[in-house]
Amino acid sequence: MKVAVVQPRTIIGSNEERNVEHAIELIEEAANQGSKIVCFPETYPGPFRQPITYSPLSKLGQCAKANDVYVVAGTIEHVDDSHCYNIAALIGPDGNVVGKYNRTTPTGPWIYKAKNQKAMWDFNYLAADDLPVFKTEYGTVGLLICSEVYMPELARILALKGAEIVFLPAGGAKSGLWETWRTLIFARAIENLMYTATCQNLTGSEDGLAMIASPEGILVESKEEGIYTADVDLDRIRTLRATPNDEDEREKLLHPKTKPGLLKYWRRPEIYVKSKLVVP
Repeated sequence: MKVAVVQPRTIIGSNEERNVEHAIELIEEAANQGSKIVCFPETYPGPFRQPITYSPLSKLGQCAKANDVYVVAGTIEHVDDSHCYNIAALIGPDGNVVGKYNRTTPTGPWIYKAKNQKAMWDFNYLAADDLPVFKTEYGTVGLLICSEVYMPELARILALKGAEIVFLPAGGAKSGLWETWRTLIFARAIENLMYTATCQNLTGSEDGLAMIASPEGILVESKEEGIYTADVDLDRIRTLRATPNDEDEREKLLHPKTKPGLLKYWRRPEIYVKSKLVVP
């Protein structure tokens, strides 16, 4: 299965609804390249600010259906009269929303309040408390958002719930954090025997980070604007998870470049319970 991460030139401000039409063009292009899942950055194609004046999901759904692809898209939606969830939505090839992940970490409300007119976001963020996974005909998908990559327990919970590929759409410039972001995206793939994929909005001259990683290596990465694709083998993930880290069994895997069996054979839940941790 081919997966695409899209790193667009994002419009912020009064004309940001134009991002929706650009997203449609990018979905069509990614589908023409053979992609079956197309991932956009955090909150893309918007809106990024309150008041909320549009939702992109209906138009993106029509495009997903026309091109027979899944789409991971970002938006904000009201929880109540004043607060919003930051959402990563998985749209199916039938045009319907398969499910939504509402950002859980950190708690609000400070994280998305604008400090100046040039800020990307300005809304009253409310943290959610659920970590769903989504079944597709290709495999099980998990969603996280941006700097949640720094919280390893989130990706681990998704892996334990069956996620074989996790998309982590990201916001904007990483500044001095670029190298740690890159390392953590790869680390989450290694330690959970999953694929991870990320991309970010480009709004200035800063470097982006579009990246798809397997537990055995980084498949594609770029700092530039564009569509980046990689072939992912979810059967390989299932085999890596099911195979003990035994020399004879490893040989059957054709010399894996990671530790197989981590989720099944290395974990010791009784220690975690004894330590009074809440992770099962």
